[in-house]
Amino acid sequence: MASISLGSLQIGELLLREGLITREDLDKALEQQKVTGTRLGFALVTNGVLSEGDLTRVLSQQYRVPAVDLTAVEIEPKILKLVPADFANKHLILPLRRVGRTLTVAMANPTDLSVIDDLKFVTRFDVDAVVAGEFTLRKAIDKYYEIANDGLGDLLGEWEAEDVEKVEEEEFEFSASQLAAQVEEAPVVRLINGVLTDAVKRGASDIHIEPYETEVRIRYRIDGALREIVKPPLRMKAALTSRVKILADLNIAERRLPQDGRIKLKIGRKVIDFRVSTLPTLFGEKIVLRILDKGNLTLDLEKFGMAPRAEKDFLHAISQPFGMVLVTGPTGSGKTTTLYSALSRINTGDTNIMTAEDPVEYNLNGINQVLVRTEIGMTFAAALRAFLRQDPNIIMVGEIRDLETGGIAVKAALTGHLVLSTLHTNDAASTVTRMIDMGIEPFNVASAVNLITAQRLVRRICNSCRVETTYEQGILDGSGFGSEELRSMKFYHGEGCDACNGTGYAGRQGLYEVMAMTAQLRLLVLQGASTDELKKEAVAGGMITLRQDGLQKVRDGITTLAEVIKETTL
Repeated sequence: MASISLGSLQIGELLLREGLITREDLDKALEQQKVTGTRLGFALVTNGVLSEGDLTRVLSQQYRVPAVDLTAVEIEPKILKLVPADFANKHLILPLRRVGRTLTVAMANPTDLSVIDDLKFVTRFDVDAVVAGEFTLRKAIDKYYEIANDGLGDLLGEWEAEDVEKVEEEEFEFSASQLAAQVEEAPVVRLINGVLTDAVKRGASDIHIEPYETEVRIRYRIDGALREIVKPPLRMKAALTSRVKILADLNIAERRLPQDGRIKLKIGRKVIDFRVSTLPTLFGEKIVLRILDKGNLTLDLEKFGMAPRAEKDFLHAISQPFGMVLVTGPTGSGKTTTLYSALSRINTGDTNIMTAEDPVEYNLNGINQVLVRTEIGMTFAAALRAFLRQDPNIIMVGEIRDLETGGIAVKAALTGHLVLSTLHTNDAASTVTRMIDMGIEPFNVASAVNLITAQRLVRRICNSCRVETTYEQGILDGSGFGSEELRSMKFYHGEGCDACNGTGYAGRQGLYEVMAMTAQLRLLVLQGASTDELKKEAVAGGMITLRQDGLQKVRDGITTLAEVIKETTL
């Protein structure tokens, strides 16, 4: 017990006296404090036995200084610059505001006079300290100093915010030579390199560079959610856009039409592909880079988390010598990954596999991949017609978008080829209706289709900060859980921690609705049955719907009920 500070014991006794924690809670937190080296209050909050608000109130009493609610504070960038990021992280200090020569800062321990003296020396201001809970303080420091912590903030050093001026419309008209010269300036090169490297390190799937009238912002899509990372000075707008276009071998002088390209970079020991798309907007060109990291590509179907019956049906369908297997879902739901995984499973030395894709996202060894280029007439339909003269066993069509493509794909499936493809529909049953609406005859659909999989991606709860949670009765009533089950049901969510950057989520999990075409379903298709009738028959035959699969992932503590409700319908 000698290693625990007097301050820790005092705050612990205060919390006990207030009835906010039990002796058991205190002993457990003290043991955790020995291991982690964090403050006692932080351990109690992360364990879920104490709220941050109660802790801050007691800390305010103990230290006799005002408390601050950091969630209600918005800090100006010029104030943050007064305290270096490394100093703020090391001493858990966050500058809040400056009035005259006095700087108000939030601290976990506002009585640490040595740190306050150091802060006075660093900032050259008088310091007024207020108290904040360590958990919220750490999250706030990470949020506000995120750029500096990752090295991106330093790259903007030569482009101070004070130098920014509003760019009028005529200022967009740079010549190609001016742009080429500007993008070679060191800050622009380093910033783009830093952003690309940082996004890969964070596991982002996309980078968005977005120009607006008075600002430029860069966002990453991580685990399906967009997160703002940095706001470069407005005067860097044209140079940033042009630098990316040069890397992607695009025309920097063409700013009126969309362009597509690719960048291949070696980052560390990995070679990463970036798919680049530019789009002219009102205030400049928006750029989206899709990160194609083959090292993060999971092609093992057993690891996807399909229900046993669904996985068995899917594996059986892709092992057939002919027929059609369709994967449906919205953009970004993992359809391509599922198809690639299926191809990898059946890619043996005695098969000829050909794919038509727009674009080709990953290069798969042993598979003949063709890039669809509509502008020169190389459409999905044209590629399919050519494939049938190339003696294929297995054909993958990136997407069935029209009657011509769908018709050729169905005929290929009926003439001894296994055809895999995707469609954009809401669930498995509506895929049949969509194909018939395209103009494909019902008897061809009934004969050709072997299996349809609908899928979604939901975020996984972070294992480092997973705690129990509750939901309002109204949400539970409409969730799909039975009233009996809800009595003993435990729900979880992530509180937010360093491991998940405060989001409460880390990684994603697929939800799958696998509809195998049974004899009864084929008969219903021939009879022109509705989507609801097809779905009802599939469920009666054992199909697990997207919502049911999601609820099972909630039972298993993999994801939250909120995620499942957001991505699925009853």
